[in-house]
Amino acid sequence: MKIGVIGAGSWGTTLANVLAKKDYDVTLWVYEHDLAARLSETRINDLYLDGISLSPNLSYTNDLAEAVQGSQVLVLVSPSQVMRPVLKQLKPYLSADCLLISAAKGIENDTLLTMSEVLQELLGTEVKQRSAFLSGPSFAREVATEQPTAVAVAADDLAVASRVQELFSTEYFRVYTNQDVVGIEIGGAMKNVIALAAGVSDGLGFNHNARAALITRGLAEIARLGEAMGAQEATFSGLAGMGDLVLTCTGDLSRNRSVGIELGRGRKLDEILNQMRMVAEGVKTTLSAYQLAAKLGVAMPITEQMYLILYEDKDPKQAVVDLMNRALSSEDE
Repeated sequence: MKIGVIGAGSWGTTLANVLAKKDYDVTLWVYEHDLAARLSETRINDLYLDGISLSPNLSYTNDLAEAVQGSQVLVLVSPSQVMRPVLKQLKPYLSADCLLISAAKGIENDTLLTMSEVLQELLGTEVKQRSAFLSGPSFAREVATEQPTAVAVAADDLAVASRVQELFSTEYFRVYTNQDVVGIEIGGAMKNVIALAAGVSDGLGFNHNARAALITRGLAEIARLGEAMGAQEATFSGLAGMGDLVLTCTGDLSRNRSVGIELGRGRKLDEILNQMRMVAEGVKTTLSAYQLAAKLGVAMPITEQMYLILYEDKDPKQAVVDLMNRALSSEDE
């Protein structure tokens, strides 16, 4: 079975390596031509996963057609905001029965679509029957070093989710099935927004009480948005909900939390992003989430304050004051 993995960031490289170590025929599409050449020579992704030796079974290409043509499985790991143009490029080479697995976490700007909706818009609604969505608490470097990790995969068809479960599961990478595609996607996208807020809190010098409040009330926001979009409440208590949220809000490897910390310390967003090699998905997802919440009439005060910090240059200290001085309410509101 030929498998193509689209996107050679830290997560794409790691997922490709997990599959290659299971002796599948895996080709990793690398956007950067020079990186593809170095990977073929050294088997180390020095840009995004430095220091990790990759499986000799893994192949690399800068040619999208080469990665896609003839693949029975395609794992999509491009950043969410470039998923659409990448799909447009690979569509002519895609076989009609190819299983599509999205591991991207975000909500598209402008359209406010999740990745499953982007797939359906570009490839037709029938793609629902052969697509799955992987999410959960999983820092790439920890998976790459075979540290125990558990994630979830969602598909409308449980048989598809089970197929992906079997494809990826190893003694260190455990995959659980789920049929709540909306919930899995919203949990995966929105945890990055709350992680930015948790980072801001850390950067301002606040400690455990503030972080616990942000995680708990952030989860409430995520669940409200998800349920308004048709997700199941139970999903947000699982790996792609609470699990991923806790990891991203507390872990030192979290890019989104790191951006938030620098914002809390007073640095400007452009300066922070210009010094980053990898993408912090939460920055652009915050804009989409803020607009989506307004469109659906969902109260999301933490998301709103993160939007104001990121896009209207609000003082993070004032954002905390405004959050704490909102009208008093019940916990279920």
